[in-house]
Order: sequence, then C-alpha cells, then structure tokens
Amino acid sequence: MLHGNVWERILRGMSEVFKNSYKVAERGMVSLSVYNVGYQRCESGHQWGPGVRDHFLIHCVVSGRGAYVSGKRKYELGAGDLFLVYPYSEVTYRADDAEPWEYCWVGFSGTDAGAILESTDFTAENPVIRSSASETEMRDRLLRIYASRGNGFADAVKMTGELYIALSSLVAAASREEPVRRANLSHVEKGLAYIESHYSWPISVDDVASYVGVSRSQLFREFKANVGKSPKEYLSERRIRHSCALLRETGLSVSAIATSVGYDNGMYYAKVFRAAKGMTPSEYRALGAAKAASET
Repeated sequence: MLHGNVWERILRGMSEVFKNSYKVAERGMVSLSVYNVGYQRCESGHQWGPGVRDHFLIHCVVSGRGAYVSGKRKYELGAGDLFLVYPYSEVTYRADDAEPWEYCWVGFSGTDAGAILESTDFTAENPVIRSSASETEMRDRLLRIYASRGNGFADAVKMTGELYIALSSLVAAASREEPVRRANLSHVEKGLAYIESHYSWPISVDDVASYVGVSRSQLFREFKANVGKSPKEYLSERRIRHSCALLRETGLSVSAIATSVGYDNGMYYAKVFRAAKGMTPSEYRALGAAKAASET
C-alpha cells in the first residue's frame, strides 16, 4: 500500500479546484484494459451528465459530498463511498454546493470486466458501495494505475495489472460468501467473446449468431439493448481498432493489414476505414508517422 501522504504529495502545488486525468489512446487488450484514470477536486455544483459511457467507470469519493443518479435512483454520497457507472446506462453525478467532493476514478472495458464486477457488491440495481472499509486501499490502487500511465504496450500491461489488483480487493471485500455466478454466459457475452477471438478471420454476423445459438434478429436486439450498437457495428469497430494499431506499429502493407483483421477485400476495408476514421488507411499511417517525427 502507498504511504498515507502520497495523495497529498501528488496534489501539492495545485489549485483548490483541479482535474488530472489520463486517457488511453487505444484499448488494445481483450480481457481487460484501462480506458482512463484520474482524480479531480470539483468546484461547487460541478456536474457530469445526463449521459452515457461506453465502458465501466468506478469512482472513489475521497472527501466532500455529491449525488449520483443512475436510472431512477439517486444516491447521496460522501467520503469512502464508491460508485460504478455501467456501460450505456444513463447517469448524472454532481458535486455538493456547500461541500463539493473530491474523487479518483478508473474507466475500463474488456471481456473479463463484467464477470469480475459480478463477484463484487456492485449490482445494476445498486451501483454503490457505502463507506468502503477498503476506500484507502482502493484510492491507492487507483493512484498506482495513474502512476503506471504511458503510451507503450508495457505501460498498458502494467496499468491492467494494477487494475486487476484493484478489482480483486473489491472481490475479496464482497459481503456474500459465495458470489453468485451465472452457469452460462449471456448471449451478448458469448457473442462478444466470439468476436474478440475471431475478428481477424472473415466471420460474419451470421457466424456469431450461429455460435451463440440465436437468430440474427435476436442477436441484433440483444446487442442494441446491452452494448448500444449492432453486432455488425461492434465487429467493424473491433477490426478497425486493431488495424489502426497495425498501421502505427508495423510495416505491413494495407492489403496485408486488411487480411489480418478479417477483410478479404482490400477496397472494402479501405471504404470501412474511411467511414470510421475520415481518412484512408495510408493517410492514417502517414499522419501517425508525421506526428512521431515531430515529437522526436
């Protein structure tokens, strides 16, 4: 555990109201990856939302007070409380007018994320853990994630390792002796896992639906309801995200990259890439090279 004055050392010299955050450019790892991490001392009445996130987001209240609204429920929170934002759930959180809160947070996604959180005291019906005895440990764990930030793959691995440790402390502190685990993955989770394992192959949405064991239309409805996008959109985004990494980090030809992310037709890949990124794959690579050169 970090020393008790680490928090103060990090904040030393900053103004009364501040925000320090780090956002990861690409969420490359499948099982679990950090999306963003940071800490903020909010001004009176500072509010985020109503809005939705596309990833899980845990906040740890360090001091002060505020309110968290998830669905139709409102939670008044203070120091030591934790609150979880679920992907694609409409939320609002607001600092108290008289005693605005200070909190730290970590945003994350991946195929392991939901299963791990199911083994904690967080639920969709009650996304809050009150006066956590492990608040100090959680705060320190989040600071460790922040301290591990960086643009390299090794940095991403270290951040993810620290995230696993932070989540493990919530699992260990769960009030139920035997966490209730579903015997089988849901249709959406099975679909996500299949896509993550096979997106580099020329699979189709029909292949995903066949693996899951439901019709294409049912898979579409369940993806839209739980992920906020269709299976086709999710598959395309996953392929484009990986292709961006290959364009930045390898010398493979555009045609070879198209094949590597599941596109048999290089022209179609270029069309999908342009629609997603607003430029061709070659332009994206040249832009990245120019940026790298300017930073040296």
